[in-house]
Amino acid sequence: MVGRNVVLAVIFLFQAAVGALGNLSLLCQYFSLHFTEHRGRPMDLILKHLLFANCLTLLCKGVPHIMAAFGWRDFFRDIECKLVLYIHRVARGVSLSTTSLLSAMQAITISPWTSRWAGLKEKAPRYISICISMCWVFEMLLNVLFPIYVSSSLNNINTTNMKDFIFYSSVRHDQAKDLGFAALLSFPVAMCLGLMLWASVYMLLILHRHQQRVQHLHRNKVSSRHSPESRATKTILLLVSTFFLFYLPSSICQALLALLKQPSALLVNITAILALCFPAISPFLLMSRDSSMFRVCLTCMRNRKLPHLMRKI
Repeated sequence: MVGRNVVLAVIFLFQAAVGALGNLSLLCQYFSLHFTEHRGRPMDLILKHLLFANCLTLLCKGVPHIMAAFGWRDFFRDIECKLVLYIHRVARGVSLSTTSLLSAMQAITISPWTSRWAGLKEKAPRYISICISMCWVFEMLLNVLFPIYVSSSLNNINTTNMKDFIFYSSVRHDQAKDLGFAALLSFPVAMCLGLMLWASVYMLLILHRHQQRVQHLHRNKVSSRHSPESRATKTILLLVSTFFLFYLPSSICQALLALLKQPSALLVNITAILALCFPAISPFLLMSRDSSMFRVCLTCMRNRKLPHLMRKI
C-alpha cells in the first residue's frame, strides 16, 4: 500500500510540476511577445486562456492528490475544499471550450474565400474575446451547484450517505438523479466535442485539397508543408487529437464515478491521472510545432529588452 502511494505521488508530482512549468513558460512567452510589440495572431488570445485554464487544472487537481498520496488526506477545510473543486470544474470546462473554439476558429481561418465561411473570415477575430468571456461565464454558472453536494473529508462524521473521493466526499443520490445530473453536464461537453470533430474533419479536407493543388504546380516553395497556415492547422489537429485521446477515457471514468455507489480509490486515482494528462502535455505540443515564437523571444532576451520591458510594467 505504501509503495503504491509513493508511485501515485511521483506520477501526480511529475504531471503537476512538468505541466505547470510548460504552461507557465509558454504563457510567459506569449506575454513577452505582446510587450515586445510583435503583432500577435488572433489565436494567441485563445491559447493564453487555454494555458491559464491548464494551470488552474493542474493546481487544483494535482496538488490535492499529491498531498493525499503522501497521507495528508484531511488538509482542506470545507470552504477550501469546495473552492478548489469548483475552480477545477470551471477550469476543466474552459479547457474543453477553448480547445473547441480554437479548432473552429482555425477551420474558419484556413477556409477558402470562395466557401460559405468567407464572410466569417474577417468578422471572426473580432468576436474571439467575447466568445472566451462567454466560456468562462457559462462554466461558472454551470458548475455553481457543484460545491453544494461536496464537502471536505475532514468534516464528514456520518459517511453512510456519502461517496468517498479520497480528499473529499459527495452526497450519494439515487441513480435517477445521478443520471440526470450527468446528462446536464454532458450536454455542453457533447456540443464542444462535436464542434471539434467537425472542425478537424473540415481542416483535414482543406489540407488534402490544398496538397493536391500544390502537387500539380510542382513548386516546392509553395508546398503546404512549409506554409504557416498548414503548420498552425497541423498543430491544432494534433492538439485536438491529444485532447480526444485523454478526454474520452477520462469522461468514461467520470461517468463511472458518478454512477457507482462507492467508487474505489484506484478508479479515483486513475480518473485524476487521465484528467491531468492533457493539461500537462498540451503546452509541449504547442512548443514543438511553433518554434518561431521562441526564436523571437530568444532574440529579445539576447538584446536585453525584457528587463527594460519589465521595468515599464
